[in-house]
Amino acid sequence: QVQLVESGGGLVQPGGSLRLSCAASGSIFSIVAMGWYRQAPGKQRELVAGITSNGNTNYTDSVKGRFTISRDGAKNTVYLQMNSLKPEDTAVYYCNVDLWQQRTLLRNDYWGQGTQVTVSS
Repeated sequence: QVQLVESGGGLVQPGGSLRLSCAASGSIFSIVAMGWYRQAPGKQRELVAGITSNGNTNYTDSVKGRFTISRDGAKNTVYLQMNSLKPEDTAVYYCNVDLWQQRTLLRNDYWGQGTQVTVSS
């Protein structure tokens, strides 16, 4: 089994910053990629940012220059630093991890429980 624990969401004013964290633990052989998705009310879940095991990153256009994804391989943790937040960034943010499991050596992806980010004055 693999567990993902997210933290760092909350309420922030426009222009403010938040940092999300997601720690993966359990039956992990190796991590292929980690990412953050978000889902706003009435909208589909979308990829915000992703990072591969070798450090390659990608971002959705709306957050480029404002958000930074990073990872700590030793801790199996991914971070999302969000600066210059806008009301349209309001959503539930979900961590996703693509990994190879120990023992079974099956490749699966797992989701965090989600953390609410609200940008409002």
